[in-house]
Amino acid sequence: MEMFEQPIYFIYFLGVLALVVLLFWIGAKIKNRAIALLFGREIYPRLSGGKDRFEKFKMALFLLGLFFLFTALARPQWGLEIVKAEGSFAQAVIAMDVSASMRARDVAPDRLDSAKNMLRMLITHLKNERIGLIAFTSQAYIQCPITTDEYALKYFISSLQPNMFPSAGTSLAAPVKLAAHMLAKYPGQKALILLTDGEDHEPQELKEAQTAAQKEGIRIIAIGIGTPQGELIPARTDISGKVLEYKKDRDGKIVVTKLDEKSLAELAAATQGAYVKYTTPAQVAQKVEELMRGLDRSRSAASARSGYKNRYQIPLFLAIVCLGTWLLLPFKPKKIKPQEQDEKK
Repeated sequence: MEMFEQPIYFIYFLGVLALVVLLFWIGAKIKNRAIALLFGREIYPRLSGGKDRFEKFKMALFLLGLFFLFTALARPQWGLEIVKAEGSFAQAVIAMDVSASMRARDVAPDRLDSAKNMLRMLITHLKNERIGLIAFTSQAYIQCPITTDEYALKYFISSLQPNMFPSAGTSLAAPVKLAAHMLAKYPGQKALILLTDGEDHEPQELKEAQTAAQKEGIRIIAIGIGTPQGELIPARTDISGKVLEYKKDRDGKIVVTKLDEKSLAELAAATQGAYVKYTTPAQVAQKVEELMRGLDRSRSAASARSGYKNRYQIPLFLAIVCLGTWLLLPFKPKKIKPQEQDEKK
């Protein structure tokens, strides 16, 4: 446990203490010289009534008041309390295509790994927003619920793998419907960041998914990854990553996966979103971050954590008492005893 949040103020106190002692010493020297010149050292005590009997006590109160003041500034803390934080957040869900076509290497090192690099950058830029993660093939599954936890999101992004689900193929409707369900409880305009090559094996369900997104105020930011010319899909690789075999269809023909930009652009336009052509991780992350700025924000509790309770009020109160007493104590001269007066004569 750290007893003080800002212990540096004790070092400042030592500097102020040295300065105060120096000023009092210089002040006393100047005062004694002035008294000697104007009145004489023997006559002045009789004129003033003698020294203040509270002089040492007042000095102790002043220094003690300064000490307590700097102790309060150092923010003493002990005892635990629950601290609730609130924030204003935009809401979004990321949907990542993990179908076999994401193994294609028309984007280095391959579509999926490049997209994961981009998402890690994006999460760093959006660490103050509320984000969820979906992975999908022909079906969609929640990988991370909507959260502000940057590290949890990055962990689940790193765990995404091609064909991690038993269902094959690709459906764009599945992640759109699931994202609409996840974002339904949040007000205002939200976003679905959809990363895919755009190949849809179930286009008949897409219209219904668009309607669900529109109803929930979800803008789809569709990111098309791949090339329109197409690329082969590695099916087997050796330990060094060299392709040993490419994916084939049921007829034994080698499958070519092509980026379907038209479908993705139409899907984005239907929800007043935007289509982004994948280039480099940094460029795409920056573009998506810019598009996210137009979303509505909602204010709610962000997190709750335990922390040490600040107790600065106690030394602050003692400082006020000490300094207040120092200011209010009257000047009360010491009485000069007769024998002392005779000695001075």
